[in-house]
Amino acid sequence: VNVGPLHLHNPVTVASGTFGFGEDYADFFPPRLLGAITTKTITLQPRAGNPPPRVAETPSGMLNSIGLQNPGVDVFLTQTLPRMERLGPPIIVSIAGESEQEYVQLASRLAPRSSAAALELNLSCPNVPRGGLEFGVDPATVSQLVAAVRREWPRCLLVKLSPNVTDIVTLAEAAANAGADALALINTIIGMVIDVDRRRPLLPRRTGGLSGPAIRPVAVRMVWQVHRRLPAVPLVGMGGIASARDALEFILAGATAVGIGTANFVNPCAPVEVLEGLQDYLKQQGETSIRDLIGAAQRD
Repeated sequence: VNVGPLHLHNPVTVASGTFGFGEDYADFFPPRLLGAITTKTITLQPRAGNPPPRVAETPSGMLNSIGLQNPGVDVFLTQTLPRMERLGPPIIVSIAGESEQEYVQLASRLAPRSSAAALELNLSCPNVPRGGLEFGVDPATVSQLVAAVRREWPRCLLVKLSPNVTDIVTLAEAAANAGADALALINTIIGMVIDVDRRRPLLPRRTGGLSGPAIRPVAVRMVWQVHRRLPAVPLVGMGGIASARDALEFILAGATAVGIGTANFVNPCAPVEVLEGLQDYLKQQGETSIRDLIGAAQRD
């Protein structure tokens, strides 16, 4: 499949933050089997992340409040990226910043490294100069940020959309019109768990990002809506995918590729099992290409 200018030999990648930098999973299967690897989110400076506990189990999912722990772009460029290059698949680098300028600086630093095949803008982080709201909740802010990064980034540009909005389609249109080659959706949904014995929120930051099978119907609905309005824009669908049938829901709704996230924590071989299941499905259905299934559920 083609995600904009990025060619993947199969439609299965992994969601940022759930696969480390790929090396942790090499004991379970060869990472070269994946269509692409999406990195943990990288920031300009190293981040230690939030205090523990950072994860809370929920029915059919989990809350996380990791806090974008990462080594920073300098270490990523000099140490991490060279190791990832040996794994094989195209590398999608997820980035985040607290200002538009930080995103632009990251894009500029990464642009000379051709092994960074694509950039994924993580917009579900606080926009500090504008009062701490997520970048991804305001169409004008999304448009301005994507356009600024587009001027610095020469290859595939993905924008990862937040589901914590009233109208996901408006945000998708803003990103696409500003120069995004493709969209990744969805990110986690804001949630909370309360420790009833302590009578306090379980996570020190009170809220966290809900992921896992609990959010899959929401994610499929959003992929459907965005593909219906923007059928020419490639989508990477994610949100609770744990099996090939889960992945097929996203593809039939309009996703070109899929990202495996929380399932990696439960079953480290989930991405390969999804890939093999998709291959089996094509054989059973007499289909020759997964491309023929993209958005098929929306066809009259």
